Amino acid sequence: MASNSPNLECRMYEAKFPDVDMAVMIQVKSIGEMCAYVSLLEYNNIEGMILLSELSRRRIRSINSLIKVGRTEPVMVLHVDEEKGYVNLSKRRVSEEDIQICEDRYNKSKLVHSIMRHVAETMQLDLEDLYIHVGWPLYRKYGHCFEAFKLIVNDPDSILNTLTREVKEAGPDGVEVTKVVPALTEEVKDALVKNIRRRMTPQPLKIRADIEMKCFQFDGVLHIKAAMRKAEAAGNQDCPVKIKLVAPPSYVLITQTLDKEQGISVLTKAIAACTEEIELHKGKLTVKEAPRAVSEREDILLAERMAKLSQANEEVEGDEDSEEEEDTGMGEIDLDKTAASLDEN
Repeated sequence: MASNSPNLECRMYEAKFPDVDMAVMIQVKSIGEMCAYVSLLEYNNIEGMILLSELSRRRIRSINSLIKVGRTEPVMVLHVDEEKGYVNLSKRRVSEEDIQICEDRYNKSKLVHSIMRHVAETMQLDLEDLYIHVGWPLYRKYGHCFEAFKLIVNDPDSILNTLTREVKEAGPDGVEVTKVVPALTEEVKDALVKNIRRRMTPQPLKIRADIEMKCFQFDGVLHIKAAMRKAEAAGNQDCPVKIKLVAPPSYVLITQTLDKEQGISVLTKAIAACTEEIELHKGKLTVKEAPRAVSEREDILLAERMAKLSQANEEVEGDEDSEEEEDTGMGEIDLDKTAASLDEN
């Protein structure tokens, strides 16, 4: 029974094969005695081959330590046979810079491909036809379709209304004529814009820095609190800064922003303000982890660490009977009792 389902398989780029000396993303399919067979993920999974001699510059002691079935990684294109549809590749010749460029391009292309495929599937369109009239023209004009999609989020008409296609139809005298029409119907255009906006609307990044702060002066707790307020005051409306106690003397500074560089800059200034204030009172601040964007996983690990420390503090003998309010600066410290003990000494 024939299927009326649209074709949803297509390469990501207009070129059917990659260029020589280009880094491409592959997935390892099998490993033989002389080579590994892989699929080129950006080129509709065409087959490629990596000779075992191209796995590493060093002497190979264990093939499994260098390549594994199912692994996805960038490799370098050595030779392309378009007639046979075959590509020779190398892992040992790809540099760190090549890897970074390839991963960045692939992540963008994968997102574009996911959006295009979803629209083709839901609107019952041929995926390659959608690429021919939308995706690849945008690649040519903007360098990468991803850059065009970013602009479409706020101004879809100025981007998509420039795309056209040619259709042939019979004229009044019965002679076939070619007409230029919009590349997308309004229904398909609306579906595409909706998916782009849903997948590409910027999400705030969480920027975090880890520090240790100590002050052993008599009123050190108050000085630490003052330094914390200085840090938070360094934030702004776009990048508000919060500083949290993990466990004395460990603290984290956190901000959320759409602009990674701005967030890192604001936290750097917050650390400088905090350092200046605490050093005025003979305290010390040490940066354990510089400001950086953190993943959701890192955020969860921090929350788990704080929860464990909180639980450990609750289990310390005598804590359950204390009704003293926890001090944000250095844990549970009774300033009156501390002063009395110093007087006795």
